[in-house]
Amino acid sequence: MTIKTKMIGSWSGLLPVVILSVCFTVAEPAAASDSEGAIGPDVVVFELSGTWDWGADGGIRAYSVGTTSCNRGDEDLEWISDENRHPVIAQNLYRVTLADADPPVEHGKIEMLGISWLKHGFLSINGSACGTCDYPAAGGEALGPGCSDPYGAGLNGSYSRLGPRSEVNAFTGYYDYPYSSPTGHPDIVGRLQVKESEIIDDPASYKYFVEGHYIAPDDAGAANGMNNASHREAVLNGTSLDVVGATEEGRPGIYAWGDLDPEVTVREVIVPNEGLFIVAYKVGDNGDGTWHYQYSVFNLNSHLSGRSFSLPILPNSVITNTGFRDVDYHSGEDLLYDDTDWAVDIDPSTGWVTWFTDDHATNPNANALRWSTMYSFSFDADSPPQPALATIGLYRDGGPSAVSVLVEAPADNASPLFADGFEAGDTDSWSEVVP
Repeated sequence: MTIKTKMIGSWSGLLPVVILSVCFTVAEPAAASDSEGAIGPDVVVFELSGTWDWGADGGIRAYSVGTTSCNRGDEDLEWISDENRHPVIAQNLYRVTLADADPPVEHGKIEMLGISWLKHGFLSINGSACGTCDYPAAGGEALGPGCSDPYGAGLNGSYSRLGPRSEVNAFTGYYDYPYSSPTGHPDIVGRLQVKESEIIDDPASYKYFVEGHYIAPDDAGAANGMNNASHREAVLNGTSLDVVGATEEGRPGIYAWGDLDPEVTVREVIVPNEGLFIVAYKVGDNGDGTWHYQYSVFNLNSHLSGRSFSLPILPNSVITNTGFRDVDYHSGEDLLYDDTDWAVDIDPSTGWVTWFTDDHATNPNANALRWSTMYSFSFDADSPPQPALATIGLYRDGGPSAVSVLVEAPADNASPLFADGFEAGDTDSWSEVVP
């Protein structure tokens, strides 16, 4: 069963438009958790092999994460190092606050602690770690079907091979070449940077997860870009991180929250003809006549990106304790992007709470929810949860102005079935939500 939602009218100001909800059976699209099938080149992160602790400067500690990739497709994946025809690799770190943490922390949550610049791939070795390797005629300039290629954590942190995320269109796989170089202290420059104050050695309250994410032009061109991020648990060993357990292939780090807490729901939202957002949420009873609402939104590969997140509330709702969490750019991209936190607009008269930043036309360097990043949103409300449709407003033109996703919120905003001519079969502007 796939839920489809339609946006009626157009985006206006800060508030979402009316939404129609309907359920019917259709073929489900390939999603982040799927193996996308052997059609063309299809690179995945087969294993997150370890981490490297590069040291700290000014309260910021830098890591890098080892990645072994695999071509799950049936055609060679290009790996040409001296032009824009090779994979680039993002590395991320998350922290999950456990629901039974002592003392309790708002019923649990997931936060993105840090991101890296992009390791540019070179010279595939075409190993057999993930199966039988069909060695390519191009040798090291391709990754053959079934073949693997390992990059150790130290190599993935080599700053001479690190380029910026801002020069990449993650949906098409295109990036500039030659790429720009990072700037900053040599111990941490371009690497996966995390505030030392947020690396807390308390396994009863916190769990950590590393993530690797590949973007490759021919993988994206074959429409196989939805399964390119994987995560794995890491435990603190002093200031270092040791990976434990198995790599969750094709599952971004946001899924770790749901794996740890059965009260968390995770949903995947495909922008029509474009990229994928993943939304995780949980609602907890505060025991005092209020409920805590916690949401995280991960942009896997949408170039359109996110500029707002909206949830319905009752006209008489009392909303308190609002929260917003983004992630810090660095090594030169912090000078490019405006790091202003998203503002929040609470309007019970129209029935919405909305976090937002500028649109692309107003500010092309706004703090949008760009690819391979996750932002989190929270609040308390004096009304219990109901099934509802949240809205992700999109930052760039070139697609719908927004997509919607089924969540729980303080109010139900579903409109009647078969409204606005749906029965005529006009589904061009519908977005897909995979429960």
